[in-house]
Amino acid sequence: MLVDDHALFREGLREILESDGDIAVVGEAGDSEGAVSAVARTRPDVVLLDVEIPGDEVTETVARMRTSSPDSRIIILSMYDGPQLLTRLLVAGIRGYLLKSVHRHELLAAVHSVHEDASRIVLAVSTHSLAHVESPRSGVLSDKEVEVLQLAAQALSNAQIARRLGVAEATVKRHMRNIFVKLNAVSRIDAVNKAVAASLIQPQSRAEGD
Repeated sequence: MLVDDHALFREGLREILESDGDIAVVGEAGDSEGAVSAVARTRPDVVLLDVEIPGDEVTETVARMRTSSPDSRIIILSMYDGPQLLTRLLVAGIRGYLLKSVHRHELLAAVHSVHEDASRIVLAVSTHSLAHVESPRSGVLSDKEVEVLQLAAQALSNAQIARRLGVAEATVKRHMRNIFVKLNAVSRIDAVNKAVAASLIQPQSRAEGD
């Protein structure tokens, strides 16, 4: 699956990948909503995802893809080489991060590598980024997800959280779904307990929430 908002770039990627002979492109998308829907529909082995597509923030897009197609291996393509984003995306569950300056043989090798070994992570970034990748604890949740989970820790319902934040209840549900994936949680209480244990949120009582 190819996800990039530039059709010409996707066309070039398709030609490179299909020249390999063992790779078939099953779909394309130009924004996060289209990408999540396409991944859920086609369940691709590998997703090549541009880091700056229109729509949701990239870590949320990754989380939604992993929810709908857990076996798909996601490789990020980016012009940006920075340790903070790399840390967040590794925690979100990507299997590769390649700068767009890589050569075609490096791209093909990365696709084959993550497909053949589900536990392998392929990085083509600067040594500076690798040296400054932070502990996953600090970047496991986005700021909005932390805010939602902090309110959930006060025993507020999705509807109450939505009113507090001024967003749709469906948005809160999506954030909670992403939180469950990132924390490997099976319930709201489990998610809250894991987040508190990892110092991602502060424990609060129901009285404080009221």
